[in-house]
Amino acid sequence: EVDPLLVENPDFQKLHHQFRTKIDLGIELLEAAIQHNIPFGVLLFDSWYLAEELVSMARYRKKDWLSLLKKNRNLETNSFTLKDATGKPIPLEGPHIAVEDLVPHIPSTAYRAVTVRDKTYWPFTLAVRLPGLGKVRLVVSFKNAELTGTYAVLVSNRVDWSAQRILTLYVQRWPIETFYQDSKGHLGLDTYRMRNAEAIGKHWCLVFVAYSFLHLDCLPPSPTKGSFPLKTIGEACRQQAQALMQALILYVHERLQLGQKAEDLFAYVFAKQQTAMARC
Repeated sequence: EVDPLLVENPDFQKLHHQFRTKIDLGIELLEAAIQHNIPFGVLLFDSWYLAEELVSMARYRKKDWLSLLKKNRNLETNSFTLKDATGKPIPLEGPHIAVEDLVPHIPSTAYRAVTVRDKTYWPFTLAVRLPGLGKVRLVVSFKNAELTGTYAVLVSNRVDWSAQRILTLYVQRWPIETFYQDSKGHLGLDTYRMRNAEAIGKHWCLVFVAYSFLHLDCLPPSPTKGSFPLKTIGEACRQQAQALMQALILYVHERLQLGQKAEDLFAYVFAKQQTAMARC
């Protein structure tokens, strides 16, 4: 809820009217994709977007959806029956149970290995009801046969889909996660100092272009030699930084060999930094 005193401020009112929640933006993107006749049938999103409003709009637009599910989300216990290794029903107390509380009850024999893009996962799947979302297909997936470490929880409106199909679809979203990690960690996506939307947009475009070139540098020289990257974005950044330093050192050496004074050369090389310091 917004402070009434802030609402009276004209500058705040202007910004407040422009504000959109993540769910609002998600719905706008869905509508824009449909208006532009982009062919798609499934929405893939992370757990922050798994809200009744977006799911209702997907249903209205006759689109299927697939999402990560937060482990503290509740399931309706009367909507499913969980069985132990001998096939006997496992009693669950209360009308609801959190996913993180359900997972320890799942017998290890209920997980089945599936292979997706040359990687093996061990998922368990069950049709359940989520409060506010209705009947869904739940998938709990581990990365190893020992069922240790972290696990992912996926959920889809398509209760008829298999765990393998759900995993196969969702891994298509993984490059988005790696993009955010690389662009923030190496390219400064979130370290801009601009104050208006136009300037921020330009900064983002430059980051996107830089990432595209780096990604191309990571790929094999020919499609016949595979499609997986030969190096990471971080390695590509370090190689480019080394190449830049080598070029700078060779340039300075060449200019000194031609007789240019060292102080003039350094003034030229560091002119931008000196201007910035003068402004401070």
